[in-house]
Amino acid sequence: MSAGMREFRQRAQIALEDARLQNALENATGRFWNSRREALERLPDSDGLRDHFKEMRAATLADLAPHWRTFEKMAEMHGTRIHWAQTGEEASRILLQVAGEHGAKLAVKSKSMTSEEIRLNHSLEASGIQTVETDLGEWIVQLAGEDPSHIIAPAIHKTKEQVADLFEAEAGKAVPADIPKLTEHARRRLRGRFLKAGIGISGVNIAVAESGSLVLVTNEGNGRMVTSLPPVHVAIVGIEKIAPTWADAAVWLSLLARSATGQPLSIYTNVITGPRQESDPDGPLEVHLIVLDNGRSDLLGTKYEEALQCIRCGACLNVCPVYREAGGHAYGSPYSGPIGAVISPLLFGLERNVALPQASSLCGACLDVCPARIDLPRMLIELRSDSVEKGLLPAPERIAELAAARVLEQAGLMELAGKIGRIGQRFASKNLTKLADQSFREWWRNR
Repeated sequence: MSAGMREFRQRAQIALEDARLQNALENATGRFWNSRREALERLPDSDGLRDHFKEMRAATLADLAPHWRTFEKMAEMHGTRIHWAQTGEEASRILLQVAGEHGAKLAVKSKSMTSEEIRLNHSLEASGIQTVETDLGEWIVQLAGEDPSHIIAPAIHKTKEQVADLFEAEAGKAVPADIPKLTEHARRRLRGRFLKAGIGISGVNIAVAESGSLVLVTNEGNGRMVTSLPPVHVAIVGIEKIAPTWADAAVWLSLLARSATGQPLSIYTNVITGPRQESDPDGPLEVHLIVLDNGRSDLLGTKYEEALQCIRCGACLNVCPVYREAGGHAYGSPYSGPIGAVISPLLFGLERNVALPQASSLCGACLDVCPARIDLPRMLIELRSDSVEKGLLPAPERIAELAAARVLEQAGLMELAGKIGRIGQRFASKNLTKLADQSFREWWRNR
C-alpha cells in the first residue's frame, strides 16, 4: 500500500484517459449522491440527527475501553469467542489458527473493508486455504485480481461487458452482458461454495456493547449465508466500530444506509449474538470475533481521533471531485476518496502515502455530506503540514510550494507573476484556459 507523488499521478493519469472508467464513475457516484440527498430530505430533522450522531461517536471514542469490556462480557456470555489483535499480521494469524483447528480448506467471505486493510486473502491463500469473495462486487474484483475501488461499491469501475468477460473466463463459457443474467450466473456459481466452506468470514458494521451483538449490513443475501451455513463464523472489526447501546446503534443504522445508497434501511440488516443454540434450526457452531487495533489506538486523544468516527458509508467519495475523476485505484489503498486520503497515511504511514493528503481540492463537500460531520478538510491540511515538517515532499514540490508562498504573500510579486503569465500564455497550448487580460486587482484599482 503506497501512494508517492509520482505513483499517484501516474495512476490518476491512466484513469483520466480511460473514457469507459470516467463514464462509469460519473454515473455511479452521481446516482449515489442524488439518492443520498433525497433520502436525507425525507428524514425528519436529519441535521439534528447528524449532530446527535457526531456527539455520540465522539463520546464513545473518548471512553472506548469500558464499552469493549462490556461487549466482551456480554458476547462471551452468549458463546462468542473474543480475540484481540494489535496488528493486521496478528489478526491473520488468529484467523489461520481457528481455520487450522477445524481443518478448513475453503473460506467464504462477506464484504469486509477491514479484511482488505490487512490483506487477509493473501494470508489465507498463502496457507493453502481457498478464499472466495461472495459479495458480487468483491467477487468481480477478485476475479480481476484487483482491489476494491469504492468503499461500498467495489466494482464501481467495471462495465457489464467487462464483468461478462471475467465471468466467461472463470466459468469457461460465454455469459451474456445482461445485468439480470450476470447476477443469476454469480448466484449459481457461488451457491455451492457456501455449503462446502469450512469457515465463513465477515466484517462488522456495528458491535453493540449492551448485548454483545454483531450487526452486519448488506444488500445481498450472501452475508447471511456466510455467517450461518459454514460451521465456523469469524468476524473482524476495528476497535472504533462499537455502539454502547441499541439506541445508539439505531441512530447509526438510520444514517448509514441513507448516506451510503439512499435507502431508509439496507435490505439485509443482520444481528448475530453468539453461535447456534440447541433450539436454533441453523447457524454456526462457533462464532469468533477478532477485534483489531492496527494503529487505531494511536489516534485516540490526538488531532486525528475524529477520523475514527467514520462509519464507511462512502458518501464523501461520491461528492469528491478528485475521486470522481481519478477513481479508487489511484489511491493505492483499500480506502480511497477523502476518508482514504486521511486514514491511509494514518494507518499505513504518511511516508508511504504522502500524495494522498494532496489529492483534494479542499472544497469541503466531504464535510457537508458526512453523517458524522467529520472535518476531513481540516485533517487533510494537518497531514499536509506534517508532511512538510517531516520533509517528505520531493524537492521539486518543496521548491514550487516555497516559491508560490513567497509570491502569494507579496502583492507586487503576485501582480508581476500575473503579467509574466499573460505574456507566457501566448506560447502555450491553445487547449489551456487563458488568464484574463486584466487581473482582479487591476480591475478594482481602475474603478
